[in-house]
Amino acid sequence: MAFMLRIASITIFSILSFTAVVAQPVKSPASAQGFHSRARLISGGQQGAAWLAGIEITLDPGFKTYWRNPGDSGLPPRFDWSGSENVADVAIRYPAPYRHEDAAGVAYVYGKKVVLPVLVTAKDNTKPVRLAMSADYGVCKDICIPARADMSVDLTADGPDRSAIEAALAKVPRPQALGAQAELSVLAVEPVTQDKPTFSVTVRAPDGTKPSLFAEGPENWYFSTSQPDDANRFTVTVEEKPKDASGPVPLRLTLVAGGKSVETEVSLDGNGQPR
Repeated sequence: MAFMLRIASITIFSILSFTAVVAQPVKSPASAQGFHSRARLISGGQQGAAWLAGIEITLDPGFKTYWRNPGDSGLPPRFDWSGSENVADVAIRYPAPYRHEDAAGVAYVYGKKVVLPVLVTAKDNTKPVRLAMSADYGVCKDICIPARADMSVDLTADGPDRSAIEAALAKVPRPQALGAQAELSVLAVEPVTQDKPTFSVTVRAPDGTKPSLFAEGPENWYFSTSQPDDANRFTVTVEEKPKDASGPVPLRLTLVAGGKSVETEVSLDGNGQPR
């Protein structure tokens, strides 16, 4: 049922987003008011050959917005940068989310305020860079409502919001190999016999913390993840997958605990079992 809710939400989101695209202005301000939220496009100067920018979303009390993978239900954020000037590439980085569970299922969300760091590559670093964005994102309390923001900002060397962007970059999960000998790590991925393809993920986390695990696969692969047991083992179930799937299938595991986060890549076979 939760996966049907997700599909229905995304369908509604797409229809409303198309309507908003038709009406968007040619030039947009750096901030926009949305449903129980306010979005702002911020600038952080240069970092090496790249420009630093960020998408800041501030939410009213009790409301939340969604990670790149929204979980069982909710709306993943979508961004269109086609109106930008002198921009060759845009790469968004996502700080680790938190797990929220209610009657609609398990969602992966941000609350209060989040900054999504953006790394911008200019076509020509000797010319001005203007970043223009059309964003669609979900805002939820009891039900999820699409919000729209059309914003633009000139990227300048002074970068007035650099500290906020750097703080958000520090919350982005760092890549780490399976079995790494670290305080926070994904130690093992092992098959489990169940009706649906299932595997266990054993992790290490700092003493006194309760870890959260987020599993992401390719398009049309949907996973559910349990809470950890007393041995810091999670059960991950493949809820849906393409009928003609073949391996290797990339699986990204994001582990969060104690204010830290890591990201580990593993592979599944076409049946959804660890390789």
